[in-house]
Amino acid sequence: MKLLAVETSCDETALALVSCEGTLENPRFKVIKSVVASQVPLHRQFGGVVPGLAKREHLKNLPALFEKIGGDSLEKETDALVVTVGPGLEPALWTGIVFAKNLAKRWGKPLVGASHLQGHLYSFLLEWKDKKSVADIFPNVSLIVSGGHTILLSLQSLVKYKKLGETRDDAAGEAFDKAARLLRLPYPGGPEIEKAAKKGDPRAIAFPRPMIRDKNYDFSFSGLKTSLLYYIKQSFKADWKEFNKNYGGDGVEIKNLEDVAASFEQALIDPLVYKTAKAAGEFGAKSISVSGGVAANDLLRESLRKEAKKIRVDFFAPSPKWNTDNAAMIAVAGYVNLLKKRRLKIEAQPNLGL
Repeated sequence: MKLLAVETSCDETALALVSCEGTLENPRFKVIKSVVASQVPLHRQFGGVVPGLAKREHLKNLPALFEKIGGDSLEKETDALVVTVGPGLEPALWTGIVFAKNLAKRWGKPLVGASHLQGHLYSFLLEWKDKKSVADIFPNVSLIVSGGHTILLSLQSLVKYKKLGETRDDAAGEAFDKAARLLRLPYPGGPEIEKAAKKGDPRAIAFPRPMIRDKNYDFSFSGLKTSLLYYIKQSFKADWKEFNKNYGGDGVEIKNLEDVAASFEQALIDPLVYKTAKAAGEFGAKSISVSGGVAANDLLRESLRKEAKKIRVDFFAPSPKWNTDNAAMIAVAGYVNLLKKRRLKIEAQPNLGL
């Protein structure tokens, strides 16, 4: 079957037409068309996503992307529509939901709700070319890392999983964004810190690895962010009043920016890799997977790949283009819901969990 998917959970407007076939044990997907409109240049000036502006841009982008992907000519080849219902920014979610509802009604097609998190979780299936069945990768330990979420899961199948742990405060992507603001780097922070870090020494500054040795599988990054703030303040050799007055002004530069970025990046990634590998051993995993926007980070991907090789398990990660928000992964989540006969309410659910 062919699914037309709509994604507007945050600041990316996306549509995709995906061919889906197979069972829950061995689904197969082919992306026929996929279009994405990024709002990064708009939100960059504010240092983060502004929900009202995101909604406005979605309203403008959806009709344009719909025509770009084929418009009403897709009606005959589309079997059902899928739309992200959560989690995400409520105003942004509603724009996609209303658009999909109206289109489904006009075409007389079924409309399926999908979880953005499940989209990330299943995104590696978009490029699954292995001859063996998807079922053979289980048990699996999966790490979802994005701007809003950091979650570690143990999976027995595509639809049977347990949350092992999650962040207690900032998500990994959020920590990158906040650190980038402290370092006077543009939004989104993850790619900017990664770019600077490639020229730096990750051992230059001994930032803490929060909760890395705790017995649980939770994460925490707010303390790491605070350590970065204190390091920057110390580098100015100024009291808080002078620091707050001068920091961010013209001519203020962070000393050894590349080393600071590399050290921060390493400190954030170490707990993610350590706990993922630890969980794989404890739960007898055959494979490790990673997904979400932060999964596009080269250091994270390669560190997990090396750790997987060391403990002799397979490693899966989508190509970077499928790590960031897109509608193709939403089609995959929608297809899994159809196979499982799982129905999500077609309404905005900003705090929807797994």
